[in-house]
Amino acid sequence: MADVSRRPFLRHLRGTPTAYIRYVRGGRVRKEGVGLSFWYRPRTAVISEVPVNDRELPLLFHARTADFQDVSVQATITYRIADPALAAARIDFGIDPDRGGWRESPLDQVASMITETAQQYAADLLAREPLVRALVDGVAAVRERVGAGLAADPRLAQTGLAVVGVRVVAIRPEPEVEKALRTPTREQVQTEADRASYGRRALAVEQERRIAENELQNKIELARREEQLVIQRGANERRRVTEDAEAARIAAVAEGERRRLAADAEADRARTEAAGRADALRAVGAAEAEAEASRVAVLRGLDRSALVVLAVRDLADHLPEIGALTITPDLLTQAAQRLIAGTAATAGLAGATGSAAGSGEPDAGAGR
Repeated sequence: MADVSRRPFLRHLRGTPTAYIRYVRGGRVRKEGVGLSFWYRPRTAVISEVPVNDRELPLLFHARTADFQDVSVQATITYRIADPALAAARIDFGIDPDRGGWRESPLDQVASMITETAQQYAADLLAREPLVRALVDGVAAVRERVGAGLAADPRLAQTGLAVVGVRVVAIRPEPEVEKALRTPTREQVQTEADRASYGRRALAVEQERRIAENELQNKIELARREEQLVIQRGANERRRVTEDAEAARIAAVAEGERRRLAADAEADRARTEAAGRADALRAVGAAEAEAEASRVAVLRGLDRSALVVLAVRDLADHLPEIGALTITPDLLTQAAQRLIAGTAATAGLAGATGSAAGSGEPDAGAGR
């Protein structure tokens, strides 16, 4: 609204860029235009203020379809006063010159005019359409029909009004009808949801079956590999036992061979020692035979008395130690007999030794 300043017997009006001001005094238009500012006398001034900016008009009205169903239409109409001078002449936009407010409600009259006109065009269209089609295609159809009707309406044109745009937000039936219309779709959606749920469950069951089969295959594969492992372990154990037995056999053969070689070496050593002892015995026997032959050769040249002396000496060498000796005639007799027998035996031995030496067999006699 315009800003009115009060002074004694005078008033000052300051308009806005979106308001058309028309100042009439004495039946003649003194000033008119947008954004005016002037002084005037309230007793003689007739002032009109017409807004020329775009305005939004929300609409909510009811209509009936071809199948006698009640629907509500929610829309918004954008309009402006294209010819403010004509609008001021057709509708009372006069303001109080003393305070600056509208005397009437001109915008309410404009809104009522536009609403009734738009409702008439929308009702005419919806009355020829069934409910389902009105709900599906009615928004665009109502928008086009109302926009075209308001733009061509002669009453609005004569009033100086211009419709800038029409927006239809929704067309809705009664709640019970809307619920009934939603039921098939809701059931279909629920069916699709159930089908999807069943499909998901079936897929889950299939996945579980595959998982179970995979686990079973894994168990079978593990059992097969375990069987192969047992077989391989048995083969390894048999191989190890065989190799141990072979090693033991080789060790036994080696030990037997070693013992055989040791026995052969011991036998060779024993044979060598026996041969050495035999050679030593032969050498000793030959030496004793030569010594005995030399002794016998010495004894041949002795007389009887020397032989007796030697016999007594030999006898003394073989007698035990005598502390006290008692000689009796019997003892002498026996000693003389033994001496004579020993001398004869010695002589016989010497003769035999000499004959053997003369025959050239010293080795055989020494061996015996």
